[in-house]
Amino acid sequence: MDKPATIDEYIANQPPEVKKILQKVREVVKTAVPNATETITYGMPTFKLDGNLVHFGASKNHLGFYPTPSGITAFADELTSYKSSKGAVQFPYNQPIPYELISKIAQFRAVENLEKAAAKSGKRSA
Repeated sequence: MDKPATIDEYIANQPPEVKKILQKVREVVKTAVPNATETITYGMPTFKLDGNLVHFGASKNHLGFYPTPSGITAFADELTSYKSSKGAVQFPYNQPIPYELISKIAQFRAVENLEKAAAKSGKRSA
């Protein structure tokens, strides 16, 4: 399979039950961070806002969600029931996907990226 060029292509190449989950994650992130742009990075659906915001992708048995290490750390208490690593969390397909948590993490990452961008622009003008 060729690497998808768009999120639409990425989702279209998944099994039907996974397509629904991926589309819902996409909608949740778009609603949480309306100014974010969509792209494919590292072969995965990615949202950007002053840098990478979150990535997500389909695996055989779980949804991979990649909100960077800060996104994992900030929500560590809410992610305890999921397998996670420094910058990733796995949401198993056989459990309800925590869309509200995904929304909160995306919003957190947006604020974080915007604050970093503002700090950088402030330093340049000083």
